[in-house]
Amino acid sequence: MTDPTIGSLRVNGADLHYEVRGQGPLLLLIPGGTGGAASFDGIADCLAAEYTVATYDPRGMSRSTLDDPDAEQRVAEHADDAFRMLELLSSDEPARVFGASSGAIVAVHLLTARPERVARVVAHEPPLVEVLPDASEHRALIARVKETFRTQGLMPAMAAFAAGLKKDGAATAPEAEIELPPQAAARAEQTMANLPYFVGRIVPAFMSYAPDIQRLKALSDRLVLACGEDSRGELPYRPAAFLAEHLGTELHHFPGGHTGLTTHPAEYGELLRKALRA
Repeated sequence: MTDPTIGSLRVNGADLHYEVRGQGPLLLLIPGGTGGAASFDGIADCLAAEYTVATYDPRGMSRSTLDDPDAEQRVAEHADDAFRMLELLSSDEPARVFGASSGAIVAVHLLTARPERVARVVAHEPPLVEVLPDASEHRALIARVKETFRTQGLMPAMAAFAAGLKKDGAATAPEAEIELPPQAAARAEQTMANLPYFVGRIVPAFMSYAPDIQRLKALSDRLVLACGEDSRGELPYRPAAFLAEHLGTELHHFPGGHTGLTTHPAEYGELLRKALRA
């Protein structure tokens, strides 16, 4: 791996840790879940052959600290953080943006809020459940996860959340064991450290967010919606598929499932490069 240039950006209520590598037009990678900048280690060098690749830890995650650790989180504020990164690193021209999972929600809001700063967005499985016809069921899931976290703790809440994401609410079938790349395995400790914040603050706020669909329609030529080949039928897959059909755009498929970025980095990175060029 190429050693990145590391920096810190002061934003409203937080200090953001970020990393930059490569040369060319700016590509901002927004991580999802409990991931930070390190979640892109498997694809950043590949992309840096063509772009100036910027990654960062979202506010409250890993090395990006909050002034108030108990502050409620909002999609709009996280998107403003991404905007500040664009202003810092590419003030003279629009940038390309990729977001995964909750990071894809941030990327979608960034596109609608600051379209003049964004040339293209690739959003992989944004869990925008408010766009779905059965959104009320997913609001109930979020409420159940919040209450379970409050009364029973982290792991029961995670179990309730994971069950709600599965295909048709079905029990999870045993999966073949996948040997993760060394960098991914090394991130496990940090992932566990970020889980309480993710479950308690990010999941309720982000999965309650409703995008401006009419605005997205007007900007659909800049939006690429993507899903994992193995995610079909699962909750994270459905909003992107619904939006692609509603907006009249192609739904792109990447290798693996919701975490294909981690399990299939080489293939994922190559498909992302193609999606960014299209």
